[in-house]
Amino acid sequence: MLDQDITARLLPWSDLVAALGTAVMELAAGHIHCPPRQVGVLQREGVLLSMLATAPDLAIHKLIAVVPDNPARGLPTIAGQVSVIDGGTGAVRVVLDGATVTARRTAALSMLGIATLLGRAPRHVLLAGTGTQARHHALALAELYPQALLGVAGRSAEAAVRFCADLDGIDARPALLAKPEPDVDVVITCTTSREPVYLDAARAGRLVIAVGVFKPDQAEIGPDTVRASRIYVDDAAGASHEAGDLIRAGVDPAKVHALAAAIGRLPQADREAVLFKTVGCAAWDLAAARVALATMAAEGFMDA
Repeated sequence: MLDQDITARLLPWSDLVAALGTAVMELAAGHIHCPPRQVGVLQREGVLLSMLATAPDLAIHKLIAVVPDNPARGLPTIAGQVSVIDGGTGAVRVVLDGATVTARRTAALSMLGIATLLGRAPRHVLLAGTGTQARHHALALAELYPQALLGVAGRSAEAAVRFCADLDGIDARPALLAKPEPDVDVVITCTTSREPVYLDAARAGRLVIAVGVFKPDQAEIGPDTVRASRIYVDDAAGASHEAGDLIRAGVDPAKVHALAAAIGRLPQADREAVLFKTVGCAAWDLAAARVALATMAAEGFMDA
């Protein structure tokens, strides 16, 4: 059972993005099986999530608790573990820190969305949120797109200032989500807001990525912006009942496209407004598990 620091070290960003690209196509082709996650209700709007994914080489089971008001108690929002299971023997090979896997694969999925839908290095990214998920997005952007300007918007100006100051070695500056700079070409929302926080009009040349919420009654992106965008999702099955941004905007499911349909094709975000909504699924944790095992093998971890 590995802690969060070792789990993070086993999931380098570039390898994780590549593995997610493979997993997206495998899930679409039916080579990865990913049943709907089970959700148990906890106190104070918390949930307990049980998620499974299987492939010929391995399987994973992720069990995590998500408690939105835990930070006020000095506790992490997400806690749990990912069990990585050998596809041939059924033996548990390693147990990874669930919160770290979730945060890193979610941020890496956003990076895959940038590579696929923007198709170039972003010049100016606006990040909404100052929590763990926002931090991992900042780390991923700093490594994969170091030349991009990074602006951060929080619940308050003070929260954004503190967040930027805590990003050691990363040049990030407080920004306003209500009035994005005209040259912002990627907006990533990583909040737990029940109501839309990004209301700017949809526009060509700006890719909007919404990752923060996965409940049908929650939304980060305004309905007018959603409806005026070409919409992609990470997991079409999950998004149909979990993507509150789309559900509350009354989007016709026939107009929602899976990310797999865009991989390998000409990017669109410079030609039309594009929204990439992610809700997460266990297939992305399976991709992370593959990376972790490969890194362990390369480092001789398995022989230690």
